[in-house]
Amino acid sequence: MADKKRRITSVDVAREAGLSRATVSFVLNNTPGQSIPEATRQRVLQAAARLGYTPYAPARTLRSGRSDVALFVLPDWPQGHTMAALVDRAAQVLGEAGLTLITHVHAGHDDELARLWSALSPAAVFGMRPFTAEELEAMRRVRIPAVLPPSEQPGYDVSDTLWINGVGRLQARHLIAKGHERLAYVLPDDPRLAALGRGRAQGAAQACAEAGLPEPVVSTIAMDAGSAAEAVASWRGVPTAVCAYHDEVALALLAGMRVLGTSLPVIGADDIPAARFAVPPLTTVAQDSGEIGEHIARALLRALNEEDPGLDLLPADVIHVVERESA
Repeated sequence: MADKKRRITSVDVAREAGLSRATVSFVLNNTPGQSIPEATRQRVLQAAARLGYTPYAPARTLRSGRSDVALFVLPDWPQGHTMAALVDRAAQVLGEAGLTLITHVHAGHDDELARLWSALSPAAVFGMRPFTAEELEAMRRVRIPAVLPPSEQPGYDVSDTLWINGVGRLQARHLIAKGHERLAYVLPDDPRLAALGRGRAQGAAQACAEAGLPEPVVSTIAMDAGSAAEAVASWRGVPTAVCAYHDEVALALLAGMRVLGTSLPVIGADDIPAARFAVPPLTTVAQDSGEIGEHIARALLRALNEEDPGLDLLPADVIHVVERESA
């Protein structure tokens, strides 16, 4: 029996099974083109199980030229429950395919990602925002097999395509269908969310333009009732309904309107658990983040198999309005 204080190696498995190191290596590495009898293969696997053998990741990386890691590069956003659901489902799908998902929040520092590519040699990389030309070149140098968005679309912003612009459009369309012709769009004052906020507000503006209506009045608030009340008071009654960047902003607006003793229809986004307990219960745009995560993971797996990833092909109902009493 091998010494339990050190890592169990294929040499130990070969000794335990009474077979050559070459045969054991072929079985443990699932080497193609080898005719190993099934009885011999089972003998190796049983010996490996008895010893508690696990493959040594750095050695496997050297042999294959890459690790069994899939890397999600996330922008420096607040990581709420929607992103957690996306990552959890993606990890499950990739795990079933033998890949380990690692997430990295990228703050935009020079050479940060290049060092990450070199350290991990990932099998696949997904970016929640477009990679720069320099980042793409660094990935090409280390021969990462699958990169999404694909390198031939360096300006493609997957986050906008999936749930940013579309959320704003759905919010505005819901209010317009209720007969509202002048809307406001309210954003949080968190600088990390500035680009996302612009995307959602632009989506609402597009919906208004399609309906022949003026662009929404855009306001930015701190996350407290006083700031929300100031924004509502500044509109002087012109907007008749409000799109909030997310449910937390919507809750702040409801609190601010209570301070003023007024009310306007409000629609949020993300359908956080507290939304249904708001006063009034909050109408919101829900996002099936788990389905989006699965979609991204399967696109990465197709790219690894040198197939068309089909990243754009999301079901139309992956985001949808949950109507409650606030709008």
